[in-house]
Amino acid sequence: MVNRRLEAIKSKISDENDLQKKLLVWRMLGDKIVFTNGCFDILHRGHLEYLAEAAALGNRLVIGLNSDESVQRLKGPGRPVNTIYDRAMALAALGFTDAIIVFSEDTPLQLIELLRPDLLVKGGDYTREEIVGALEMEARGGEVAIISFVDGYSTTTFLERLREDR
Repeated sequence: MVNRRLEAIKSKISDENDLQKKLLVWRMLGDKIVFTNGCFDILHRGHLEYLAEAAALGNRLVIGLNSDESVQRLKGPGRPVNTIYDRAMALAALGFTDAIIVFSEDTPLQLIELLRPDLLVKGGDYTREEIVGALEMEARGGEVAIISFVDGYSTTTFLERLREDR
C-alpha cells in the first residue's frame, strides 16, 4: 500500500529539471516564488519561525539546501549532524514548503541565477551586503528581504553547549 502522505513529502525534493517544470507551472499561475537557503542541520524553532515567515511573503517557498559536503566545508568536521536526505525530508514535511533543491557549492548564487525567484529571503543575522545573490536579484527586478533573527536558536550554539555539558 502506498503512503500518499509520505509520497507527497518526497515529491517536494526536486532536481533542477523537476523544479524548473514546477516553476514554469507556478509562474503561469501567477504565483510569487520565494527562495531561501541554508544548511538546516538540526531543525529548530528558529528555523521554523524563519521559514514560516519567508513562506508568508509569497505563494511558493523553494528552499536551497546545502549538500553534506558543502555543510562540512562551511561548518567544519563533524557536520552535518543529519544527512542530506534526513534534512531534506524534515524540510519537505513542513506544510509551507513547496520544493527543496540540494546544491553542492558553498553559496547558492548559481542556483539563484538558474531559478530566478521573485524574492530572495535571508535571516536577520545577515546584512543586505552579505546576502549572496542580492545584487543579481535586484539587478533583474527581483526583491530581497531580511527576516528578523530569532535569538537563542542556532545549531552551532546548541552543539557547542552539548559538548560543554559532557
